[in-house]
Amino acid sequence: MEAGFAPGSPDFVADPYPVFDRLRDAGRVHWFEPTRQWLVPHHADVSALLRDRRLGRTYLHRFTHEEFGRTPPPASHEPFTTLNDNGLLDLEAPDHTRIRRLVTKAFTPRTVAALEPTVRRLAAELVADLKKAGGGDLLAEVAEPLPVAVIAEMLGIPESDRGQLRPWSADICGMYELNPTQEAAARAVRASREFSAYLRELIAQRRKAPGEDLISALIAAYDEGDRLNEQEMVSTCVLLLNAGHEATVNTTANGWWTLLRHPEQLAALRADHGLLSTAVEELMRYDTPLQLFERWVLDDIEIDGTVIPRGAELALLFGSANRDPARFTDPGTLDLAREDNPHVSFGAGIHYCLGAPLARIELMASFGELLREAPAMRLAAEPQWQGGFVIRGLRELRVEL
Repeated sequence: MEAGFAPGSPDFVADPYPVFDRLRDAGRVHWFEPTRQWLVPHHADVSALLRDRRLGRTYLHRFTHEEFGRTPPPASHEPFTTLNDNGLLDLEAPDHTRIRRLVTKAFTPRTVAALEPTVRRLAAELVADLKKAGGGDLLAEVAEPLPVAVIAEMLGIPESDRGQLRPWSADICGMYELNPTQEAAARAVRASREFSAYLRELIAQRRKAPGEDLISALIAAYDEGDRLNEQEMVSTCVLLLNAGHEATVNTTANGWWTLLRHPEQLAALRADHGLLSTAVEELMRYDTPLQLFERWVLDDIEIDGTVIPRGAELALLFGSANRDPARFTDPGTLDLAREDNPHVSFGAGIHYCLGAPLARIELMASFGELLREAPAMRLAAEPQWQGGFVIRGLRELRVEL
């Protein structure tokens, strides 16, 4: 029983939260036949399962596709599969442990902190342009360009090449939706091939002439006689772009759409910018940018008396977990001053988002700049949602200043 769960329905994508309420009331785990997954809607279960080593983002460290009862991906998907399978997000120990340790040596807290002035400068420039125009599409003109520019700056990608990054990322991320179409798969494969070739060339240049950028640091990262190979570097760079901006873009646009529909909360934030830190966390909880995260069952587990066998797949419903009344007081209410807020929007366990500190800096910078420079910002047109449910965001957010 999946109580109206319909990830392909525009109405469901626009407001999945009443369905999540019914799912939680109906039980702790539900079989969803269209995607052949077990849906997990409760915060306690999602939080625990993200840390459970009987589950994995991959199963290939322990089983072949055939041993696991799964069909290998089509050969035509190879550029995407190779790119995806060598990234931190889809690896398990020992490869995940080794690569994350090496990436962490390059992507240090000092690296992130050093980016803060750049983030603030970029946010100020983007908001100034929006203000000069008297408004526009907040998503295209502020939410999207900021994190893409920050990641590009961090990786050392020349400004003349940055226009390709967002389209490549969007096409690759299309494969993370449930049951992607053949057209979406073809776009993801093409983008994977092009982006990988571009990065291989850039890595070759940095090997000859290292700079102060993250690619140079990844090349130099060294630990116990180990280094990243070229494919691991390419996959890491793509993941940093994809994971490093998709959620930030949608948190920004979805967050402002939420604020504009809650004028009393927006007025409180405009009156007291000191609320900004808790407000950013609450906006990530209230309308979660990444709604669903998948895990393979590597060893049989039991949830509320239901045995989930090895070879099954779980769909952990982040959006539902973040609205669970068993964990959050009055979860359907937007409370920008909420202090007790253990949302799962950045994940948990070994796959906890490596870029969470940078995402928070970007969100604080863009929301803060808009609050200061556009205090009368208002909605100019009712927005429409994009088709995706897993990575859930608006097509545009038109505002007037």
